[in-house]
Amino acid sequence: MRESILNNGLAIRSSVKLIALCCLLLVFSCKSKKQILVNRVAKDTVSNANAVNTKTARLAAIRAAQTNFNTFSGKAKTRLDINGNSNDVTLNIRIQRDKKIWVSVTAIAGIEVARAMITPDSLLLINKLQSVYLRKPFNYVNKYAGKQVNYKTLESVMMGNAIPELLTEDAEFNSANGNITLTGSLNEMVFKLILGPDLKVTQTNLSNQAAGQSLQVTNSAFIQATNRVTPSQIDINSSVKDKKMQVNLHFIKIDFDLPLEFPFNIPSRYTPAD
Repeated sequence: MRESILNNGLAIRSSVKLIALCCLLLVFSCKSKKQILVNRVAKDTVSNANAVNTKTARLAAIRAAQTNFNTFSGKAKTRLDINGNSNDVTLNIRIQRDKKIWVSVTAIAGIEVARAMITPDSLLLINKLQSVYLRKPFNYVNKYAGKQVNYKTLESVMMGNAIPELLTEDAEFNSANGNITLTGSLNEMVFKLILGPDLKVTQTNLSNQAAGQSLQVTNSAFIQATNRVTPSQIDINSSVKDKKMQVNLHFIKIDFDLPLEFPFNIPSRYTPAD
């Protein structure tokens, strides 16, 4: 078992920068709550973007259907594959909206191997097995995820919400089989956003062919949690030049708007990561 844990630690050490990307792309109280699978259909209380005839009104309807919250906490069983090196871990995620994202990574036997704190202007990562840390300004992630990615992008992906920058008047709308597809470009990035009949995001596709970057986020199952509909299965596929990553998250606990703590410190014996 110890050997397996160390193997996980070595994988983390050798790809600590990619773990930063993993924490960025991803991203649940006292006892587990039974998950209630949701049939996602448009309701009377949710404006249907197909029912309005102006782009501004359609975009407003989509924004209104996204998950609103003050705090979020979640626990997800996760398969992480970086360039063919696969590990099964558990992610504990806490979010204070617009302020911080806290991620704890545990491996076999519940041993915490890494922890991350992401804010709109900084990124902190610690690898507990190897006693190293990474401290960078937020724009460090743009080397891996493109210059269009900001803190709000990460928060939206973790919550299953539409990335705000994609809800633009320049986007093209198409409707088929109750779904809505938005396509367009943002700076050098081409995007496609697919929404279901309840205007929740089913799939997000981003690509920058010139930079060799692509990202696909698929929300394939939804549950009811604290009177909100949120994804329980999130599958992320990312390619940045020669770096390929696949992350499959299955959330087993979800809570919204609970008081949360975000413990994070770098022990004095830790050294900077290469």
